[in-house]
Amino acid sequence: MRRSEPVLPGVWRDETRYPQVTHIERVAPNAGVSGDWPEWTASHLVERLTERGITGPWSHQAAAADLARSGRDVIIATGTASGKSLAFLMPAVDAVDAGGTVLYLSPTKALAQDQLRWITDLELSGMRAAVYDGDTSAEERTWVREHADYVLTNPDMLHHGMLPRHGAWARFFRRLRYVVVDEAHRYRGVFGSHVAQILRRLRRICARYRSEPVFVLASATSGSPAQSATRLTGVPVTAVSEDGSPRPGMSVALVEPELTDLTGEHGAPIRRTAPSQAAEMLVDLVRDGVRTLVFVRSRQGAEVVALTAQRMLSEQGEHDLAERVAAYRGGYLASERRELEDSLRSGRLLGLASTSALELGVDISGLDAVLIAGWPGTLASLWQQAGRAGRRGNDALAVFIARDDPLDTYLAHHPEAIFGRSVEATVLDPENPHILGPHLCAAAQELPITRADFDLFGEATEERLDDLVGRGLLRKRPRGWFWVSHERASDLADIRGSGGPPVRIVDVGSGQLLGEIDEAAAHGTVHPGAVYLHQGVTYLVDALDLEEGVALVRTAEPPYGTWARDTTDITIRSVLRQETWPSGATVHFGEVEVVRQVVGFLKRDVRTGSVLGEQPLDMPERTLQTRAVWWTLTEDGENRLRKEDVGLLGAAHAAEHASIGLLPLLATCDRWDIGGGSTSLHPDTGRLTVFVYDGYEGGAGFAERGHAAAREWLSATRAVIADCECDQGCPSCIQSPKCGSGNEPLSKSGALRLLDEVLAMAPQGEANDGSKTRPKPFMG
Repeated sequence: MRRSEPVLPGVWRDETRYPQVTHIERVAPNAGVSGDWPEWTASHLVERLTERGITGPWSHQAAAADLARSGRDVIIATGTASGKSLAFLMPAVDAVDAGGTVLYLSPTKALAQDQLRWITDLELSGMRAAVYDGDTSAEERTWVREHADYVLTNPDMLHHGMLPRHGAWARFFRRLRYVVVDEAHRYRGVFGSHVAQILRRLRRICARYRSEPVFVLASATSGSPAQSATRLTGVPVTAVSEDGSPRPGMSVALVEPELTDLTGEHGAPIRRTAPSQAAEMLVDLVRDGVRTLVFVRSRQGAEVVALTAQRMLSEQGEHDLAERVAAYRGGYLASERRELEDSLRSGRLLGLASTSALELGVDISGLDAVLIAGWPGTLASLWQQAGRAGRRGNDALAVFIARDDPLDTYLAHHPEAIFGRSVEATVLDPENPHILGPHLCAAAQELPITRADFDLFGEATEERLDDLVGRGLLRKRPRGWFWVSHERASDLADIRGSGGPPVRIVDVGSGQLLGEIDEAAAHGTVHPGAVYLHQGVTYLVDALDLEEGVALVRTAEPPYGTWARDTTDITIRSVLRQETWPSGATVHFGEVEVVRQVVGFLKRDVRTGSVLGEQPLDMPERTLQTRAVWWTLTEDGENRLRKEDVGLLGAAHAAEHASIGLLPLLATCDRWDIGGGSTSLHPDTGRLTVFVYDGYEGGAGFAERGHAAAREWLSATRAVIADCECDQGCPSCIQSPKCGSGNEPLSKSGALRLLDEVLAMAPQGEANDGSKTRPKPFMG
């Protein structure tokens, strides 16, 4: 473990208490750089802020506000609690005072409500601010359209409610001066690509009403913020990324929970869970009086951390402390959430376990410590969550606790991948044809599309329009392209999903709707015979009707869980780019067709993990047209591996799993956003081939990012396999929780030798796992 002047609370000063700590980094404090109020700042805003102790802006606030006021589109990419809201409020108030309007967009309803609460508390004369979202009543909506000059909403409402009815918003759009896009780093992948097209439609409607609003984006620190913001909005954006706000010192610890005596699939060792480790650390911090927030990836995980910590404290007779620990997640009533937030701010609560619901949108800065149980997805999110810790003037503690996952394992042992490294660039692809098409339909219903719009929507616009005409969705006339249906065109774009109607999950006993799941995930999750968990209750799936979009389940307590088995076939459609390395290995990027089919499921004992049986299924094939990155080895390289008795299939399969786990290090995605396949002999390449593809129709930009950073990506993949302390492979390195073939065959040593060949590295240790070379395709 490496330290750098740690400043740690209580028990953390004892190095023997947590041997699981792999590294502690000291982040130095920053005194801040103040600026002056721009001369154009509204005097009544300055007065209200001064009354609240804000006597001047920080340097980045003043710089961003000046750029926006001068008509420059700008992104403020600075740290958590750096006051980005004030940076865009200054020009917004100036615009409203001059008779203009402002549109504020946030990815969540909660964030818009918090912004409204802050603006309302300032009691600014002449500012008529209102939230317009799915919870706004019909009467309130009418008032907002007719009177509000600062409208807070989300991309969903802009897409379905405001743009299709732009005539009713003519007064607002005609005077629109600023569009604020808050938490802009959240707009990535498929969701971000949809929002990019929504913003292009917004610009088109504004032009119809002769307005040209300035875009002001606020984001956590991100890689290439100006480039990402430009791609999101379609206009050139200037970045303000020098954070002038003061920062407390912080100690950031990396923790890898220890291996247990338990074994899982194929006898692989099981590591202690991140929520369990977090609960133990939370107990110690609460005992020290340290106000702590725990971020957990799932709602169930947040409940488990809080309940475990409460139980541990109660068992030691510390009932008063147990009552000062709670959980916070979506699904609670708004009043319950507000009460928890107030209790944490005041100190009545010492420990709170939360999902990412508290990462943004809620003012909970000023805590002592933050525990992050599992990689939150991006470096931007990691620093966003860690930034919640730190009372003014006091040092803070942030702890990243690795899950049993290749990426988490890599980061726990490679602090250089976290510290002193630029955070990821936001990945999105607005011209994905499967995203562009529905938005062209929506735009045509709003206003007929003309050739003057081609530059706005991108190079593929005319080709997409021809396709939509051929499908009978649009009609071409001399004046442009027109929507032909009486239906709402915006319904064609599922902006937060992967497309297609969701499958409803219904309890046949009570008739209750338990939830929904997207159609693609339904095949492997709610197939007939599957065990389905919902809020701690176990159900068995009786039937799945994909045509009707419903899965029928009943309560049961089987002594087993179920894991779907599937087959995957990948066909290369086109090669868009390729690069040959010194080793002779070639890395490709292009278009592929992926055909997947769930063919059965395993029943496994819930206590031991042992397989109790396998049941076949006859599920329909699913075809995905997407983009992938894939790499091949030379014939000489393959022959060298065969001479060393390396099983090519197991080696390729293991390397595939690990590389899928590591791609989120470089692209803003989750491992569930991507898929993969591997084979010792692919019919399209004639060689050993490993694929990683975007799990979304048309692609989402993740595979393209993997191709661009392939050497760094595969080097990290090799490192995580080599660093893992297991012997034959485990979930921390080469096993995958979503493998359709039950994680076999896999060869840890073979994967290392294979990656050595690809990267032109000297062999590091012998690779002889005794597995046989089987020249048949495998995709898992």
